[in-house]
Amino acid sequence: MNTKKLIHYAIILACPLLTAILPAPEGLTNIGWHLSGVYIGTILAIMFKPFPLPVILLAGVALGCIAVGLTPPEQWTDPKTGKVLEIALEEEDVLGGYRSGTTWLVFAAFAMSTAFVATGLGKRIAYIMIGAFGSTTLRLGYVNACLDLLLSPAMPSTTARAGGIMFPIMNSVVVSLGSDPEKSPRKAGHYLLLNTYMIVKTTGYMFLTAMAPNAVALELMKPITGITFNWPQWFLAASVPGLLCLLLTPLVVYVLYPPELKKVDNAAIAKKGLEEIGPISKQEKTLLGLFVVAVLAWIFSDQLHVSSSTIAISVMALLVILAVINWEDLLKNKGAWNTFIWYGGILGLSSVLDKAHFFTWLSETLKQVMNFGEGHATVATIAILTVSVGVRYLFASGGAYVAAMVPVFSAVGMAAGASPTLLALGLLFSNSYGGALTHYGSGPAPVIFGAGYHDTKSWWIVGAVVGFGSLLIHVTVGFAWWQALSGMGVF
Repeated sequence: MNTKKLIHYAIILACPLLTAILPAPEGLTNIGWHLSGVYIGTILAIMFKPFPLPVILLAGVALGCIAVGLTPPEQWTDPKTGKVLEIALEEEDVLGGYRSGTTWLVFAAFAMSTAFVATGLGKRIAYIMIGAFGSTTLRLGYVNACLDLLLSPAMPSTTARAGGIMFPIMNSVVVSLGSDPEKSPRKAGHYLLLNTYMIVKTTGYMFLTAMAPNAVALELMKPITGITFNWPQWFLAASVPGLLCLLLTPLVVYVLYPPELKKVDNAAIAKKGLEEIGPISKQEKTLLGLFVVAVLAWIFSDQLHVSSSTIAISVMALLVILAVINWEDLLKNKGAWNTFIWYGGILGLSSVLDKAHFFTWLSETLKQVMNFGEGHATVATIAILTVSVGVRYLFASGGAYVAAMVPVFSAVGMAAGASPTLLALGLLFSNSYGGALTHYGSGPAPVIFGAGYHDTKSWWIVGAVVGFGSLLIHVTVGFAWWQALSGMGVF
């Protein structure tokens, strides 16, 4: 074992040990103090990655259960109301994340993602759209955007969407156009593949189910901001700034690094791709029907009196019952099971921290040390969102960023007097487009960068323009749109 790993282990273990030994700060419960050490240690482990994420979270859950079991019940005075409350947590509270509808929503949505890949429906739709609209490289960029937007409600894995469907298709298009990663990367490959990544970082925040960390971030900030959104509310909030960003992204990438090839024989490419796939299958038709039903059910979930997670689980069951996929296909989807384990774990730890009133203490403490001045809440919100995007240079995982930073930024924003709605929506959406900054910012990035068509400089330049440009759109058009929705009673 090298010295670097030993240092990492020491730092990770020091957090729960120190909070177990040292007395709790004034105003914080003992159990909140002990659990905060476990949580911070878990977050550091997620960042250092000494083990796979599911293993890290299982260890964090185990330590959380031990901390709860060893800490006796206590009384705590609520600083807001002055009421004396009895704090008595149970070990099963730490496991509550696995009962959460959020965890099951994300897991079940992975089933539909598996179906789109396994049946070939995603590829078929892509080639149809290429044949209909992709007569130029710029149009191919917009075909990519439209297809990703279409698939994103049913595919919470951006890696599956960009890396499993769009990358193979676009890479085959690039090869057919004679663009070689060594000899002629700028002919078409550099633009089309870089655009593929930038697009998925935009569509990733347009639906609650478009990216796995979305629902988790929402759950983590709920106890701090008091804000929650259902599936249609999320889409409505994201629609105006998201569609504007989606409209601009292919053009921005095109202008910054224009491809040498402008015209494309899209008909030949589409014909060859569809011939390889073969005629449409019964499974594809069934999947298409279930997809439409799922999206409509999510939109009208309030009227139907069913939750988004119930809809997702129902569709998952129907996919297997109707033989679109089999149970073995789901068992083979490591991403779904890994996500279930580690997201359930992080939500469980966050939930017990809330029950231990850690976030109440944190917000009250920050209020005492932070002062943006009267009438500067909007400025504070913009400053926090700017930092939330900039800090993504340090993170190789959107999930790690969400677990580590969303509670912190939420607490800082609330302490600064930020509008809960503007703060929550700003943070929820910035996680996705913030990942555009680097070639390691999320799962699909290494896949696409590894194709060899890009250099670090051009990727970072485009990423910075797309990432911070999206931020500018969200704090202007987005803020105005969200305030209008609030005025209409949508939130």
